[in-house]
Amino acid sequence: MDAAVIEVLRQAVSQDPIVLKSAEQTLKQWETQQGFYIALYNVLSNHSLAVEVRWMAIVYLKIGVERYWRKNAPNAIEDNEKEFLRQHLLRNFEEPVNPLAIQLAVLIAKIARYDYPREWDMLVPTLLEVIRRENSLAQRQALLTLHHVVKALASKRLADSQRLFRELTATMFNFILNLWNTYTESFLIMASNGADASQIQEALAKALLLLRILRQLIVYGFSKPSESQDAMLFLKVVFERARTCLECRKTLISRGIQMDMCDKFIIHLTKVLIGVLEMHPFCYVELIPTSLEFSVFYCFTEAGQALAFERFIIHCLNLVKSILLSTNYRSAKLDEEVKDPLVMRACQLRREFFTPEILTEICSRLVTHYFLLTPADLELWDTHPENFAVDDGGESWKYSLRPCTESLFLAILHHFRGVLASILVDLMREHHQPVDPNNLHAILVKDAVYRAVGLAAFDLYDEVNFDQWFSTTLKEELKVRSNNYRIIRRRVCWLIGQWSNIKFSVELRPELYKLMIEAMSPEEDLGVRLAASNALKQAIDDFQFNPEEFSHFLEPVFTLLFVLLKEVNECDTKMQVLYVLSFIIERVGSGIKPHVGALSSYLPELWQQSEVYNMLRCAILSTLRHLEKALGSESVVLEPLVVGVVAQSCDVNQEGHVYLLEDGLQLWLALLENAPAPTSAIMALFRNMPALLDQSTENLRLCLHIIQVYVLLNPQDFFALRGPMIIETLNALFSDLRTEGRVMTLKLFEVFLSASPQQGAELIKPTLLKIFESVYHGEGYPMVMTMNLSIVARTLLGSRDIFVQVIGDLAQSIGTETREAVVLGKMIHSWVNGMPQVTQTERRKLLALALCSLLGANSPPIVLEYFPQIISNIVETLNDVTKLDDMGYPVDSLMITDQHSPSQYDDVDYETEHAQREKRLALSDPVHNISLKDTLQSQLITLRNIVGDNQSDQLMSTLNPEIDEQLKDYISL
Repeated sequence: MDAAVIEVLRQAVSQDPIVLKSAEQTLKQWETQQGFYIALYNVLSNHSLAVEVRWMAIVYLKIGVERYWRKNAPNAIEDNEKEFLRQHLLRNFEEPVNPLAIQLAVLIAKIARYDYPREWDMLVPTLLEVIRRENSLAQRQALLTLHHVVKALASKRLADSQRLFRELTATMFNFILNLWNTYTESFLIMASNGADASQIQEALAKALLLLRILRQLIVYGFSKPSESQDAMLFLKVVFERARTCLECRKTLISRGIQMDMCDKFIIHLTKVLIGVLEMHPFCYVELIPTSLEFSVFYCFTEAGQALAFERFIIHCLNLVKSILLSTNYRSAKLDEEVKDPLVMRACQLRREFFTPEILTEICSRLVTHYFLLTPADLELWDTHPENFAVDDGGESWKYSLRPCTESLFLAILHHFRGVLASILVDLMREHHQPVDPNNLHAILVKDAVYRAVGLAAFDLYDEVNFDQWFSTTLKEELKVRSNNYRIIRRRVCWLIGQWSNIKFSVELRPELYKLMIEAMSPEEDLGVRLAASNALKQAIDDFQFNPEEFSHFLEPVFTLLFVLLKEVNECDTKMQVLYVLSFIIERVGSGIKPHVGALSSYLPELWQQSEVYNMLRCAILSTLRHLEKALGSESVVLEPLVVGVVAQSCDVNQEGHVYLLEDGLQLWLALLENAPAPTSAIMALFRNMPALLDQSTENLRLCLHIIQVYVLLNPQDFFALRGPMIIETLNALFSDLRTEGRVMTLKLFEVFLSASPQQGAELIKPTLLKIFESVYHGEGYPMVMTMNLSIVARTLLGSRDIFVQVIGDLAQSIGTETREAVVLGKMIHSWVNGMPQVTQTERRKLLALALCSLLGANSPPIVLEYFPQIISNIVETLNDVTKLDDMGYPVDSLMITDQHSPSQYDDVDYETEHAQREKRLALSDPVHNISLKDTLQSQLITLRNIVGDNQSDQLMSTLNPEIDEQLKDYISL
């Protein structure tokens, strides 16, 4: 098989797509054939073959392990083939091609995750034996493999796997630690003695691999590292090694040797400390002072910073922040006796270290050194202002200096507010006066101080009179026109945004809007304009925001933001500006109508340009939704654009739909709710719906809501053309839905029955059998039972013929002996017993009206067997719905008259066209236009006429005396 495999692997690296596709299909077929993976191993270990062919062999070996190595996997690899691979992989430690050596190590680690130690107990002893040998290449390969194996085993989370990993750690930690010390010493000696760079690199590479192994072992291989002398010795040595390596790094650089691996080694030492602090905080307590002294020396002193480099500083700052923010070191506000002594010790050590002098030094250096814009920042601002302006988000503090220093500043401020607030106020007083526009350093320091005051706005609430500062200094600084002063203008805009929701007078807001409008002028620097747009958004995002007051500024704001949107080119910046526009539209509502024209004409172009930027398209969808809502029925002007955008976003065959679907559905819903009348384009969108329901139930709520709006928008079209395919899908889904999904679907069915009782019942007939059967058996949670009963009631009231048919179908499906009357009787039994659980008054009345209809001329005798329970439920419902009017007469409170609207629609703002359609539907609902009292009176008279006075009196005598008395309050026979 080997020759055939070699040939196909050669074809698999071909540039000819036809040859490549054929090879991939063949390899796919061979994946489950016995002997294929042995053949792949033989190819991999044949050093005479081309590297690309050997690379493909190991790629397919890895695929095979992932898919077919588990014992219970379909088409699992045979045991003899696995055994062959396990044995031979442990003989292959002299791979000269480094990328292949890495892939081999990863492959062995993947197998180890399944088989170590039970099926492959020789793995680690063999690796340790090869590591002890003198062969440098084999030793490095074995170390690389052990690193990946340890990493794979450390990632297992089951208790038994973690116990095995702790046992493995106990057997090898001391050996790995000693070996690491040996290679680290070797590297340091070679570097200080001026050895050849390649020799230094080789020793350091092995030391780094050993350090990576040690990190996994100490973080995941000990339940308590403090109980192991070796573990604590290693942690204490880490600080010394870092100091020595930093000195050594400086020596190498002075000799012109730039060694990235040295940087990685030093960084990894800090990663060990951060990992142990996160996983074993209580074992780390006694290392807190050393960690803080170490970090503060290298990050906040001249001598330390001369040796440090940026990535190392970031890790040291994050170490300090982790010590400050660790939830395990929070002193609980409880009695001293119940406090954990380790928690108290950690708090004590932190307090002792962070003296006012140290805090002053840290705070001053953070602000006046780390917060300063660098020459690289200013160059980026000049060359790519949009990249400069985009704020780092997420977890950028882990790898980027600017957000890292900001997050540490806030952590220290949170803990030592009393000391730092006064330091910041002093800095602010020192730098609040305008500076010489030609003095760039003074401008950068002022910018840094303003940045600190903005970040600390919440903590400086009582210390700073921001209104006064804004009215005197800040507004004046926005007027200084100088290229260097753009730095301050941008920062002032940002600062105003930070403070606007914390401490800013309502009376000054018009002045704020005016200043931000000036700062967004097209003549202004782009960085300043973007900062002003964000500040404006923050000022508007306030519970005291007054849309009427803002209306005077709306036109210039909207125009300037629109100009800015067209001017910027980066996807992130367009999203940022579009978000501000969208937010303003949401806040001012219909006030935006006069200013929509330009934006609505530009958005189609932006949509086309953003084809590969799905997040920008999401922002466009959100903006269009806010526009739809703001314009109401006037949004018909947007229809061509919105229909096209929705069609693309909600089409499961479009590649980007996974990103756009939720926003697309919300826009679709807004389009329908505001449509005054159905159009062919709007109705054509419905073709996407069946596939959306088929795909998943994740967006079921939105999809069902959209279908409901379609029903009311164009009932004739829906019932005739679009309903059947939807019912087919929903009927298939119905049994698998959870309670919430069922209730939502049943509410949609109820809308069908309300909008067109006969057509609706015909449409949902396939599902009615399931609903009736559920009532027959008395199944379902209260909410599901309520909805089931509502559907049955509406079917009975609106289309009695279908009600009778479904009862017949149910009798047939239950069994040949069961008659329709028995089925009906059992359903009434569930109905009258379940009705007391129905809490909504409207639904109780609906069920009561349907029970009344059963007392008519065409009902079978079985109904009268439940006469007392039926009347009892109806009377209790009458008690709920009957209220006294202004004249003191009892009236049905759910009846809609000229003077009164149904309670569920009180205080509702009928802004959308859909809300008006819902109101019209409510007006035609039996619940709101039929009197329950009059219906009961009429039905009981009819019943008396049918059965005669004697039987009627007998029926009445079966009533509970209390119910009989209450009944007389409502009817007279």
